Order: sequence, then C-alpha cells, then structure tokens
Amino acid sequence: MKSHLLNITKDDETFQFEIYDYPHYEHHACKFDVFQNGVFVAGFNPDDNHILQICKDSGAVDPQVLDIVAEEIEAHHWV
Repeated sequence: MKSHLLNITKDDETFQFEIYDYPHYEHHACKFDVFQNGVFVAGFNPDDNHILQICKDSGAVDPQVLDIVAEEIEAHHWV
C-alpha cells in the first residue's frame, strides 16, 4: 500500500485528502481509498481504459470534488 497527499481547490475552498493505493487490489475491494481528516470518503477502481470510477461513496464529499480527485489521481499516473 502506498499513500499520497492530495490538495484539491474548488470554488476558493481547499480540501486535503489522503489517497491509499493498493497495487495488488482484488476486484471485491477498491484500488484507491480516499480519506479526509482520517475519515473514509470514497473508493475508486480503474475501468478497462484506466478511467477511475467510484466503487464506494460515503456521501460526505461533493460529487464534483470527487470527480476532481479522480482526475488528479489519473493525472499523477497512480492508476
């Protein structure tokens, strides 16, 4: 497992997330887990084209912010 810190800014508000990357993930679990202030907020899995899709969502974070998180993970080539 690797972890990464990620800061996202949306509408002049900055959010900090911890991304946990499970390189040997199983299909019944998410490849990436996202935490904010130590609390799980979402999980992502790559599809066949390496585009991240939500596999778990706690509903605690705005879906638009989660879209930005997914785009940033993809941009960093962690997928």
